[in-house]
Amino acid sequence: MRPPAYPAARAIAGTLEAYFVSHLAEAQQRGRQQLAPAPDAAAIEAIVDAAFWASLRREEGYVPKISLAFLPPEQAGQPLTFDHRFPLSPDVLSRLAPAVERPGIHLGVWREHDGSSDLRVWGTTRSIPKLCFVLEVIEPGLLVVKYRRGQEQGKYVNVAVLKGDQIKMVDQTGSVLPDCPELITSLLDFGGRTSKSDSVNVLVQLSVSMRAHARGGSLLVVPHGKDSWQKSILQPVSYLVTPPFPELADLMRKDPIEKSLPTWQEAFIDAVDAIAGLTAVDGAALISDQYELLAFGAKIGRRDGGAQVDQVVVTEPVVDGMATVVHPLELGGTRHLSAAQFVQDQPDSVALVASVDGRFTIFAWSPCEHMVHAHRVEALLM
Repeated sequence: MRPPAYPAARAIAGTLEAYFVSHLAEAQQRGRQQLAPAPDAAAIEAIVDAAFWASLRREEGYVPKISLAFLPPEQAGQPLTFDHRFPLSPDVLSRLAPAVERPGIHLGVWREHDGSSDLRVWGTTRSIPKLCFVLEVIEPGLLVVKYRRGQEQGKYVNVAVLKGDQIKMVDQTGSVLPDCPELITSLLDFGGRTSKSDSVNVLVQLSVSMRAHARGGSLLVVPHGKDSWQKSILQPVSYLVTPPFPELADLMRKDPIEKSLPTWQEAFIDAVDAIAGLTAVDGAALISDQYELLAFGAKIGRRDGGAQVDQVVVTEPVVDGMATVVHPLELGGTRHLSAAQFVQDQPDSVALVASVDGRFTIFAWSPCEHMVHAHRVEALLM
């Protein structure tokens, strides 16, 4: 028996169809080629519905983690194709989930025949074209709609997050705010048009890795060559790095040709994961804005003469999201309070804070609001 329809699937299908049709038309006007077909509302509804009910199942005690890509096999590079195609159903998806739970592997979904509305699972692929509709099952009842910017490895662009009956459409216009941090701009996929350097991409990868270790942690990014940050850190620093550790900084100084090599990519990922792992230690890790590791396990204290932070403005880059002003403790506890205090005392710094429950907050000073701005960005990192 088929489970009842998932109401959010129908509620969001038309909006997502319009989103992908619009982005595909824009890409074609810019002369982009090898683009994925835009999904229609019926296909979106069917994929979201099947994935949601599959997410609530258990396969030998494990929670399914699935990534579904809407494309025909001929657009999938070198796909692994099944002898016969399987129905797009929760039981099929939950059984196949163990085969595609590792990052970068997708179950391919396409129509049974040209013009048919019957969707089938045809195999698996590691290669998908630009603007390919992807639906990822993160945990029971939590789904993320996304697409890849291009063929390169890296962070996908998140379009929508569905959790139970909650639907959050990512608001990409949020990056036009006058004091929007460049990191937020990059996460919203405006980095290719407005970014000045690779810096935002490094911070995006650090954010993703911090969230992935699921232990919670804080990373403070301070200006290179300045030591004023030490006025906001309790002395002595538990794990002060002397001299600053330059591995990630050295990698980022390589020329573009070297950065395109697989050996550089592997070294970069290892360096990012190493720094992100240090944020799991009690206290905060610190890096310069040139990516030199300065310390970890550092305890944040209020700067002498500095005012106690008692409120921050909070926003989330989702459609119809409203800015609110709250006490920092309402965001998640002492880790968030100390990060907000640090940024208030050191307004030329940025603080990245991962919570154990998956929430992720970027603290930056807002010259427009004249207070610390807490950007809730977990919807962009899943």
